[in-house]
Amino acid sequence: MNIKGILITLLAPMENHIANGGEKLLGNASSIKRRPDGKVYISGQMQRHVLFSAIDRLNQDDSQKGETYVSNGDGIGNAIEVDLRADLGGFMHPSKGDYSGRRIAPISVTPAIALEPSEIGRDLMLRLSTLDRNNAVATREFSQGDMMHMNFFLDVNTVGVSKVFHYNENFSIGSSYIQHVSNEERKRRAKLYVEATKMMNDYANQARNAVSGEPQQVLIVFDTKMSRKASRYFVAGETEKLNILKELEEREAQYFLGDDINGNVSVAAAYKEAEDFLENNTLYNPCEENAEIKTFAETFPG
Repeated sequence: MNIKGILITLLAPMENHIANGGEKLLGNASSIKRRPDGKVYISGQMQRHVLFSAIDRLNQDDSQKGETYVSNGDGIGNAIEVDLRADLGGFMHPSKGDYSGRRIAPISVTPAIALEPSEIGRDLMLRLSTLDRNNAVATREFSQGDMMHMNFFLDVNTVGVSKVFHYNENFSIGSSYIQHVSNEERKRRAKLYVEATKMMNDYANQARNAVSGEPQQVLIVFDTKMSRKASRYFVAGETEKLNILKELEEREAQYFLGDDINGNVSVAAAYKEAEDFLENNTLYNPCEENAEIKTFAETFPG
């Protein structure tokens, strides 16, 4: 199979969490972000942060990582041949003023949203000091328990690849693709993305609270088209679920379902099957076979 998109949609239970806290709206009262319908959500920005934290850990442990690394989110360069965040997460350098200063991220995410309206509590916190009689008093909101719905998508078309536009007298006359890493490295990066989605843990305000976003249910789709429709699977009715899977089958996409509670296949088993499938199939590459590999700086000089 020639894989063009990898979509992962999942449900993860969270308890007693403030996985994406809001501003201190009422003095020392820290709030948790929630929608007008009362459902707690975790922003897409936080989801990307957690995902790349997981990718960073996995990359550090990979014997095949070579010189690659994951740059910090406040200092992303453009060396996508070695910087996984620059490659998979994109970047925007306004000072460049041309295509060398921007890259659309191959990885896209949705905010994580609770399936049901959340029960919000408030935790009283005291900072006691024997030297100061004016002890600090604050409260912090937390959500009692939520089943969080998360979605991730990888556009295989642009992993380790740049699209170059050609002009003649300010008119666009076409485009071409430049490959920056080997096909083996492109697949390695796709594997890191898949595995990272089952290790979502580095949420806000959780340094001392073991809140986990690891999935209880998951649907992993290796698609022949660029489609995100299956991201609705876990919030759809039974008829729509069947039609989503039928549509995937009709275009010969491959999917893996895992459920730790009610399914015949566990989440861990679904990921294992998905990783084996990825290993034995190919990623779509818009570049010509045996294309010359160039660094980003060589592709966009100056």
